[in-house]
Amino acid sequence: MTPDYLGEFLALAAIHFLAVVAPGPDFAVTIRQSVLYGRRLGIATAVGIGAGISVHVIYTLLGVGALMHTTPWLLSAAELVGGAYLLYLGIMFIRQAGKHTTGLALDAPAETGARSFRQSFALGFLTNATNPKATLFFLAVFTTVVSDSTPLRIQMLYGGWMCLVNAGWFVLVSLVFTSPPVRERFLRIGHWFERLMGVLLIAFSMRLLWGIGGVISTFSK
Repeated sequence: MTPDYLGEFLALAAIHFLAVVAPGPDFAVTIRQSVLYGRRLGIATAVGIGAGISVHVIYTLLGVGALMHTTPWLLSAAELVGGAYLLYLGIMFIRQAGKHTTGLALDAPAETGARSFRQSFALGFLTNATNPKATLFFLAVFTTVVSDSTPLRIQMLYGGWMCLVNAGWFVLVSLVFTSPPVRERFLRIGHWFERLMGVLLIAFSMRLLWGIGGVISTFSK
């Protein structure tokens, strides 16, 4: 990182970190995967979340982010897809509540669940890639913090850093929630815990879809 862009990078890194640690869909999904399936699949989910950021980085660098910023209906469509996916996840979590925690052994979590490493990675990837919060973040940050004159290679370094930070944070979350004392407490309330995660995701989606509905009604007048 050259000194010319160090200030811009530090500002971007600070804003991004605050956005990452704020509880959201990524947080809820990582905790659920970690508690139900153990450390290996929790980390797979976290790495998938980090990789999902690359989708936002790529479309921003290609200029699609600027197009979405100036085309309200395109942004609303992206938010609609993301909101629908979060709603689906929330309903799935509630419907599956208790099915994976009945008789779950603390020392052999990964083999009990139906998910593989690839499936857990894909779940994390899709959760972040379709997360409208991430879309809005990139639209806001790359149009206000990052200068138009910043070279593409520097912007790519910014994107790579954000992918690593996302993955690193949620790996840490996974490690915390797969420690035996913490995980055991959550497993004791397994079906309620799963339902809570589902309700949180549904709340995130409803809040998003409600906002989209307001935007659509405004344009229809």
